[in-house]
Amino acid sequence: MEEMTGPLLQYGLALVFANVLITQLGAPLPAIPTLIVAGAFAREGHWPAALVVGIAVAASLIGDLPWFYAGRRYGYRVLNILCRVAMEPDACIRQTENVFERWGPPSLMFAKFVPGFATVAPPMAGAFRLPLAPFLGYSAVGAVLWAGAAVAVGVIFHSQVEQAIQWIAEMGGTTMLVVGAVAAVYMAFKSLERRLFMRFLRMVRITVDELHELMQRHPGPVILDARSAAARRLDPRRIPGAVLVDAGTPALQPGQYPMERDVVIYCT
Repeated sequence: MEEMTGPLLQYGLALVFANVLITQLGAPLPAIPTLIVAGAFAREGHWPAALVVGIAVAASLIGDLPWFYAGRRYGYRVLNILCRVAMEPDACIRQTENVFERWGPPSLMFAKFVPGFATVAPPMAGAFRLPLAPFLGYSAVGAVLWAGAAVAVGVIFHSQVEQAIQWIAEMGGTTMLVVGAVAAVYMAFKSLERRLFMRFLRMVRITVDELHELMQRHPGPVILDARSAAARRLDPRRIPGAVLVDAGTPALQPGQYPMERDVVIYCT
């Protein structure tokens, strides 16, 4: 037990800072378990719980700033890069836009509780030209709530956390193998799901030149602009003749267009 808790106690606060920072920079490394363990150690008097939360908040803000400025400078190109490597690329930008569109900048206060939103929210805020002061303010409140909740769990259930650490220490390498195997299976499944989705997109995608050629015919294709209202405000350009549609409502009504006309949809 001492072999495991010794390094945690010696480098615990530095580990909290590094873990939260790396997570906010986009690495798929959860920080919640570290914060819970740090909270349990705080309950034992090794360091103040408020200090753990403060370090986590500082690391979170430092990790968010590069993405915020990247979003401000490069806009949706940064979001496309993030969502390209995401496990759910089909929903990544749309979910973030919907949340940000509905709640505005205050959505940053609960962004870290929404899977996928935590990483994409800072560049989204930058792309929407949110001033730095409100961004830091809302992000700080969100980081306090997020880190504070995890640390509070560790403080309240410190006995169970200690038992879990002891069990892991007794199991040794077996625990790591089981956790690694479960993580590997999950990642493999999501990777396959993503690959199949991207293959489907490639099958149904057409190039700009192909669309331009279709538009010269009579009748031309039905073109649907499926971008969100927020995306249209950021970039008001649209393909001539495109029909604005909302993802939450039917794009076409029965009998609205002849069945032989091609339908082309474009989004963010």
